[in-house]
Amino acid sequence: MSDEIRLHDVVVLTGDIPTRHFESGRPITLRRGQVGTVVMTLAPRVFEVEFADKEGRPYAMLPVAADKLIVLRDEPEVAAA
Repeated sequence: MSDEIRLHDVVVLTGDIPTRHFESGRPITLRRGQVGTVVMTLAPRVFEVEFADKEGRPYAMLPVAADKLIVLRDEPEVAAA
């Protein structure tokens, strides 16, 4: 199984992260389990992740280390024989 994180992967946070709202600048907390999308690779194992509401409006965008993310999968991986 590949644990590599790629552009446009849907990811989930493994812990809480304090940040600021994308537009208003108000303090918010992204909670463990919050779902986002990888929009850029910033450095080895560091990714810009966008978090958006159900209408697709972003409310946070921030760099997140790979060890704080889990890639969500919607298809099984073929097992080696």
